[in-house]
Amino acid sequence: MKHPSFCLKIPGSTANLGPGFDSIGLAIDRYLYVNVEESDKWDIQIACESMSLPDTKENLIYLAATHISNYFKKELPPLKISMHSEIPLARGLGSSAAAIVAGIEIADIILKLKLSSKEKGHFASRFEGHPDNATASLYGGLTISTHSEETTETIIFPAPKIEIIAMIPESELKTKEARSVLPEALAFRKAIEGSSISNVLIAAILQNDWIMAGKMMEKDIFHQPYRSELVPDLPKITALGHDLGVYGTILSGAGPTIISFVPINKGKQIAQHISEIFIDYHFEVLQPVSNGVMIVPNYQTKIQLL
Repeated sequence: MKHPSFCLKIPGSTANLGPGFDSIGLAIDRYLYVNVEESDKWDIQIACESMSLPDTKENLIYLAATHISNYFKKELPPLKISMHSEIPLARGLGSSAAAIVAGIEIADIILKLKLSSKEKGHFASRFEGHPDNATASLYGGLTISTHSEETTETIIFPAPKIEIIAMIPESELKTKEARSVLPEALAFRKAIEGSSISNVLIAAILQNDWIMAGKMMEKDIFHQPYRSELVPDLPKITALGHDLGVYGTILSGAGPTIISFVPINKGKQIAQHISEIFIDYHFEVLQPVSNGVMIVPNYQTKIQLL
C-alpha cells in the first residue's frame, strides 16, 4: 500500500554569526519546498530553470533518505520528489542542510520510524559534519549546538526580532574550499579569547542587545579573518555599515554571502545605500523565523514542472 503524498517546507539558515563557528544557526524566511509521492522509480526534479540538480543518486535528499533507511535496515520505496527552492545554492544560506533535513524527514515519514527531534538533529549533523545549519532548518529559530559522533545537544530559542540584509554574489563558494583556508589549530590563549567573544555574543542576543552582539560578531577570530581573502569585499562592506547604523556585518556561514544585522524596518533603506556602491551583489532583506521543517498543504502553485 502506497503512502499518501505530502509536502515539506524547510527553512534556509545562516550560521556562525561570527564567532559561533560550527555551533550557532538561525532559520530564515527562504524555504525549500519538497513534494513527495511514491512512484515506480526514483525521480527528483526542481522547478527552476536556472538551478541544476545532480543525478538522483548524488542528490542530497536521496543520499540522506537512503542513509537513514540503510541505518535502520529498511527498504525505502522509489519516490517522485518535486522541489522548489528559494535558497540559493552554495552561497552560505543553508541549502545543503535544508536538503539533508528534508531527506531525513522523508525517510522518517515513509518508513514510519518515529524518530525524535534529537535523533533527527544528530543524524543531520553527522551527515553534514556540523550542527549549525542543520539544527536551524530542523527546529527553526536560533539554535546553539555542540556536536560529536555520539550525540548532538541543541538549545533552541525563538527567532530574534531583527532584520538581515543578505548580499549574495553571483559566484559560488563551496564549503570545502572555504574550510581549506582555516588553520589546523589555534594557540591556547587565542582559543580562550575566541570562546569569550562567542559567549558574550550569545548573552547579548538573549538580552536583545544588538549593538553588543554586532560588535562581537565582527570580533570573531575563528574563521572570518582567514576566509576574508576569499570574500575581499567583507571588510569594505563592514566599514560602510558602521556609517549606516548596521549592528554587525559578517559572512553567512562559510560565505560568500555577506549579511548585515540591522534594526527592524531599516533593512530596505540600508540595503539601498549599500547596493549603490556594491553593485555586483543581489540584495535581499531576510527575517529570522521560529518554524523548522513542517508538513504543509501540497504546493502545486509553487511547484510547476514541465
